[in-house]
This record gives sequence, C-alpha cells and structure tokens, in this order.
Amino acid sequence: MQSATRIELFLARKAIAFQTLGLLPAATLEAAVSAAGQSLSTVITGTVLIDSKGALMVTHRLHGEVNLAAVYRLTGRQMQVLTERQVARLFDDCDSGFLPPLGAAYDLPMLVDSQVDDLPRAIFTSGSSGRLLVLEGRGLRLAVAGARKGPLATELAPDVSTNQLTLDEIAARLQKLYRLPPMPALAFRILELTAKPEATAKQLAEVIELDPSMTAQLLRYARSALFGYRGQINSVQDAVARVLGFERVAHVAMGIAAVKSFDVPREGPLGVDQFWRHSLYCAFLSASLARRCGAESGMAYMCGLLHNFGLLLIGHLFPAEYVRLSELRDAEPEASMQQLEQEIFGGADQAMMAVGHGTIGGVLHRLWNLPGPVIKAAAMHQCGEYSGEHQLYVNAVILANALLKDIGIGDEFVPDDTVALAAKLGLEQSDLDQARREIADVADDLDAVAAALS
Repeated sequence: MQSATRIELFLARKAIAFQTLGLLPAATLEAAVSAAGQSLSTVITGTVLIDSKGALMVTHRLHGEVNLAAVYRLTGRQMQVLTERQVARLFDDCDSGFLPPLGAAYDLPMLVDSQVDDLPRAIFTSGSSGRLLVLEGRGLRLAVAGARKGPLATELAPDVSTNQLTLDEIAARLQKLYRLPPMPALAFRILELTAKPEATAKQLAEVIELDPSMTAQLLRYARSALFGYRGQINSVQDAVARVLGFERVAHVAMGIAAVKSFDVPREGPLGVDQFWRHSLYCAFLSASLARRCGAESGMAYMCGLLHNFGLLLIGHLFPAEYVRLSELRDAEPEASMQQLEQEIFGGADQAMMAVGHGTIGGVLHRLWNLPGPVIKAAAMHQCGEYSGEHQLYVNAVILANALLKDIGIGDEFVPDDTVALAAKLGLEQSDLDQARREIADVADDLDAVAAALS
C-alpha cells in the first residue's frame, strides 16, 4: 500500500529519512499499530481545527485530546474541531480515519504538543490503512520544524476493557466462538457513501430505495411532527433535501438496515420496539448535548442511535438467555445491566458474553468498520464515566442515558449523578434543565417515530 501522495512529496522535499511498516489494511489506526507489533505510546496523530481565519492542525500523541483553551492561549484564536466530512475533503488522498499528522504537507499551519517534541521516535499513519511510517528523533524534528509548540493536548489513559482485554482481543475470541453477523450489504453501501465528501442526496436515495420497506420507514420518519415540515415529501430525496439532511438520513437508514441482521423479539423491555425508542431518545439527547460542548452533533446522533447494538447481538446469539435477561430486567430494577449480564452469562461456557453488551456492541461496530466515536460510545457506555479517545461523544451518550433513566427510558434504572457527568462535558445545571425541557417537548413525536421504525 502506498503512502498518501502529498506525504511522500513532503518528506522527499525535506530530505527526511523514514522507515515504513507495511501491513494488511486495518479498520483503525490503533488496530494497524497493534497489527504491526508496535507500542501505542509512540504513535502521533493530528486534529484539524478551524475558525473564521482558516484551518490548522494540532499534532499530538494518539492517547491525547486537544485542549481548545490551550490553543486559544497560544494563538488567540477561538477554534473548533473540523467535521470528519470536511477533513475528508482536505485530505482527499488519504483513507478514511487515517489522517497523517503532518499538516504542512497539505499547506496547513501546524501546532505541536510539547509531548511530541520529546519523543525519541514517532509512528504515524501514512494516510493509507495498510502502511505506517516511522521517524527517528531528528527526522521528527525536521518534519515539524517551524511549528509553534506548547502544552496543547491532555494526555489520556488508554482504555482497558473488562478483564483487561482489548476490543481486538475480545473480537478475536468472539469470532472463534460464535458466528457474528456481517454488516448488511445495504448498510455497507450507505456507510461507503458517508465516507465520500462528494456523495449526493440522489445517490443516497438510490441506495435506500433498493429496499421498499426501509423507504417507507424513512418517509414516515421525515413526515413526523418532530421535524415540523408541512410540505409534501414524496421520495427519499425529498426527505434528504427538504427535511433531514444527508447525515441524518444516512445514519437512520444504516440503523434500520443493521437492525434487520438480528432475529430479536419486538416485545419486552429489551425487544426491538423498546430498542428503537431508547435509541432515538438517546440520539436526540446526545446530539443536543454535543452542540453545547463543541462536539459534532451529527456524529453524536449516530453514537446515540447505534450505542446499544450489543443487546441485539446477545439476543440474536442467545435467544433463551435473552428472554431470561428481559425477565430479570423487569424483576430487578435496582440491579445494573452489567450485574444481570454477569448473572446470565457468568458460566464458563458463555463467559465471553459476560463482558457486557456495551463491549460486545463495540466489538461488532469495530468489525463493521464504523467510525471510531461510534465504536467507543458503544463499548464504553456502561461505564459510570469515561476518559479516553473520543471522550466527548462517549460521555454525551452516558449523560444522555442518565437523563433518560429519570423518565424511565432505557435498560438502566438506578439514578446517576447527572451534575457530575455534565461537568465532564463542561456543562452546568442550566444545560441539564434545558436538555430535559427539550426532550419533554418532543417526547410524543419521538414515540411516534419509534413506532414508525419498529
């Protein structure tokens, strides 16, 4: 696999020596590094920010998150993170999710976190999902020469899943033990379209309209009072252009297509009907919270919508145990889902399922090559709080679920400290009050949409 063209030209122009690590294409940068047998502690990445003056890149270590306040102190600029679709337009010679941390190769000004400057050796993506590059100390210094430097990123602890296994390790074990459903072909085609910045509403509509039942569900969704559109909506293209927008239609359509992979009962506290109700409420709240804390609301919506797929997978693989889990959920409202899952799946024969439906869902989303925030939100949403990669999205979903507990929606019922969770997102009591008002205002409409999608 070749490196991105502009990265190759940049390194050649600077006469910077580098090593290459070739491997089979990987779903994520973390997976690529693990496949190459390298340590994540030496991996660097880039985050693209933008304001009215233009875009720039902050280069930082992989397990770090850019501190926008620190960027402001260094530059005097109030910046926000560029959306994934906008990044894809700038880095059009790169694979999705594989962003080289050398913004100068793309004519972007660079800021460099102090911890990068201290590294004796750095590994980073070449822009290809099948090739990593390695720079030794001098080469790294040459690559970021001229960039402004400072303490710009908060170092985050790498996540550790239940029993100290990584998602990749759990995925490998699950695939040996069980036949996991592949991503449906229609969902895969929709996912491919979302990764193409030039994709049009017409192209998306053509894919969705291959499935008449999905088309009908989406039209009912777009016509709901939730969106307040009073005109005629006669096609999926109308729904995209006039009401919902490309991202929302793509995300909901992907959810509809993916749910069809699972043979799960509609009824009961964990059935498909309640799954859709919980997912739509969580998606709405996650997007609302994301707007308040500077995260991308479209991605947050997708995280909330797809975060509970692990429950569907458990129901698909173990129908009898799923019925028992549903019965326990009704009988023991004071218990957490993790406790109930341990009770059902704690035996040696099914011990891998006892890691929790969140982790199981994260594994499935990783196997399906869904975006990093969606994987992480599914995998970590059963945590009380989370610090790590994509933490804004994960904590938005966690807080959304906490707020939903208060009105009896979801699969957990023990109240959380919503004020403490809000503080993780930089939000206050007034933000929580506003979010509660918003969800109350649209509750009837969300219920109608959930019924239309079930």
